[in-house]
Amino acid sequence: MILDSYWSYGLLVLAGFVAGAINSVAGGGSLISFPTMLALGVPAIPANATNAVALWPGSLASVWSYRKQAKGLGRLTIYLTLPSILGALFGAWLLLNTPEKLFKSAVPVLILLATILLCYQPRLKRQLEKHNKATKSFVLTFFLQFLVSIYGGYFGAGMGIMMLALLGFYIEANINQLNAIKTCLGTVINVVASLFFISAGSVLPFPAIALGLGAILGGYLAPQLAQRINPNYIRYFVITIGFVLTFVEFIW
Repeated sequence: MILDSYWSYGLLVLAGFVAGAINSVAGGGSLISFPTMLALGVPAIPANATNAVALWPGSLASVWSYRKQAKGLGRLTIYLTLPSILGALFGAWLLLNTPEKLFKSAVPVLILLATILLCYQPRLKRQLEKHNKATKSFVLTFFLQFLVSIYGGYFGAGMGIMMLALLGFYIEANINQLNAIKTCLGTVINVVASLFFISAGSVLPFPAIALGLGAILGGYLAPQLAQRINPNYIRYFVITIGFVLTFVEFIW
């Protein structure tokens, strides 16, 4: 690793700032922070674990902002909390028990998947806004939430978009309510996975602090700046970065 200088930690603070800002406006911030750690020489698995721990505090602010939309959905959210916890634990365990070489080879595929999901995010939102008939198959929703949570505990980038798609097709609610449930459950997944990574000693404390400070600052300032910047431009930027990173990781 080359995390032995002030400039490298300064770069992590900057990456955390950008990631936190992107997460609060468009989503996909991990496509910035995680590859930055890889570029600084951090092995893939501790980089992913550290990234997860560093970015989750920013999601707490989102939970608070969606508190009004979440009214009346408490029972459903609690119902889906169990598969979220179980899936996050299994995904985090799976990550730490994946050989470093195997996970490194899977990184470009995971980045590509997250980038494609980000590409289709606006179309998904339009479909969910039109969707007004819920299947209400709670057993199936429970199982699919468990699968999404495994992915969230294992890698995380793009998890929110997956969850939004799942909830939209099985729960009768408007897009703001779906976002409220998704944000609450996503925070649960991130916190559970982070606690698992910390307890397993897989998190690099100083890089996590640097990323976390940047993410908190970015998450706080971004909503104010977002009024002057079209969120789609930010999303296009992240998508471009995602495809470039996928290409670089494939040939690296």
